[in-house]
Amino acid sequence: MNHQSRFQNLSRRHLLKGTAAVAAASLLPSKVAFAVPGGANSNTQPIPSGPVTPVPLTVTAKEAGTVLPAFAGLAYPKEKMLGELFTGSDTTLINVFKLLGPSLLRLGGTPTDQSVWTPNGPGGVQGHVSPTDIDNLAAFLNATQWKCLYGINLAGATTPALAVEEAEYVLNKLGPALVSIELGNEPDFYGRSGQPFAGKWSFDKFIALWTEYRNAIVNRLPNIPISGPASGGNPTTWTVPFAQRVTGDRINMLTQHYYVADGQVASATVENLLQTSLHRDLVRELAALKSEAVSQGIPFRMNECNTYFSNGPHPNPINIPATYTSALWGLDYLFICAQGGAQGINFEGGGGNPGYSPLLNGSKSVIQVCPLYYAMLLFTMAGTGTVLETVVSPGALNVTGYALRTASGGLSVVVVNKESSANIELELSLPQDVTSGSLLEMTQLSPGAAGPNLLATTGVTIQGGTVLTNGSFSPAAPYKLTPSKNTVTCYVPALSAALIQLS
Repeated sequence: MNHQSRFQNLSRRHLLKGTAAVAAASLLPSKVAFAVPGGANSNTQPIPSGPVTPVPLTVTAKEAGTVLPAFAGLAYPKEKMLGELFTGSDTTLINVFKLLGPSLLRLGGTPTDQSVWTPNGPGGVQGHVSPTDIDNLAAFLNATQWKCLYGINLAGATTPALAVEEAEYVLNKLGPALVSIELGNEPDFYGRSGQPFAGKWSFDKFIALWTEYRNAIVNRLPNIPISGPASGGNPTTWTVPFAQRVTGDRINMLTQHYYVADGQVASATVENLLQTSLHRDLVRELAALKSEAVSQGIPFRMNECNTYFSNGPHPNPINIPATYTSALWGLDYLFICAQGGAQGINFEGGGGNPGYSPLLNGSKSVIQVCPLYYAMLLFTMAGTGTVLETVVSPGALNVTGYALRTASGGLSVVVVNKESSANIELELSLPQDVTSGSLLEMTQLSPGAAGPNLLATTGVTIQGGTVLTNGSFSPAAPYKLTPSKNTVTCYVPALSAALIQLS
């Protein structure tokens, strides 16, 4: 990860239709099916306390994107596989990964260019990747049924020959669990002070270096999948030109990073993170990435992303990305990326740093399941399928809504109420008649509190269920909804999100 000045020109993800999307989807496993205890006929949703404002939401039949399997993934710095995490004995981490269903793990970040292949190394040594480390990763992936996008050193103390050796071992050991090899990390930030090639870097030099390494690997391993460029920002001035220069027959996926803003700037606030206007640049950049990816016949993925980076003590003493705010933001972000054509996303995190992460990890364990994880879980529970265009009429309220037609022909609708005190009565109009429905609610409540707190770092639940650090999750029975042909009414309390499933 590079945390320098990336709040401008950072981008998002995309999902392709047609044969390119099918080819990409074949690399990735299907999502998990969730069985919620109690069934959908167990209880009726209570009326929220306090004022309730009607909000109409119309789900149309117009297709607006796709959610493929393995859409919501995780990204970890590569150093975390060097003796800390990702072994077959990481029971708690395995269980928490499995709860999200089979998905995609990206191993990269700044440590990509700080880790050198050491074929005779003992394993578990920072800065040195050995066969033992890859063996452990393979065991972890097998236990979770996840796949991997694996980063290899491009700009550190390495050579093309070492890159070839590492890629060969990874390919042989991971087999079909390897979705792609990625060369380097955030090359658009090379050349800055403190970065590789400081003062001596350009896009053309990157293309030359990347091509040298890529050709060396492919000459030995002609069928190995390679992606790129893993840009930290600059999607239209770096990622798109990269695709045009290397062309789609030399890579199997475009990769792009995205962070909302620098957490050190005064505007990096809770309020700003939840404003829908924040996503305008994201939508434009997704469109540019999608256009080029479609042109090249390959998918693109936002394979490292999160909210604010570089959160510190000043000017924002609270690490906003670690709070409940990130869960509400995360649902919007996931669906906007699906609408924008991304193949999927990988939320960055891991380790014991509470700055931002869906999970906090100790040595071979999960020490906290963080709010952003709940957004991933609720999104995953919505299923896969075709995103349908929605029209929300919230008036002055900060409410967003998304819909998905699942493979079974049912509908999943996700509504995010980001108002701190306004409950809403949702008036759903659907493109088809339905006869049954249920609702699961994501919210937050701290002990003794009267309602949700955006700055809380714990207390998030889905239908009253907490994800424990051992991976167990026991939500209550969903609320029963009673549709009337193609309409249904339900409630979405303040600072909550609802997953409404209809058939």
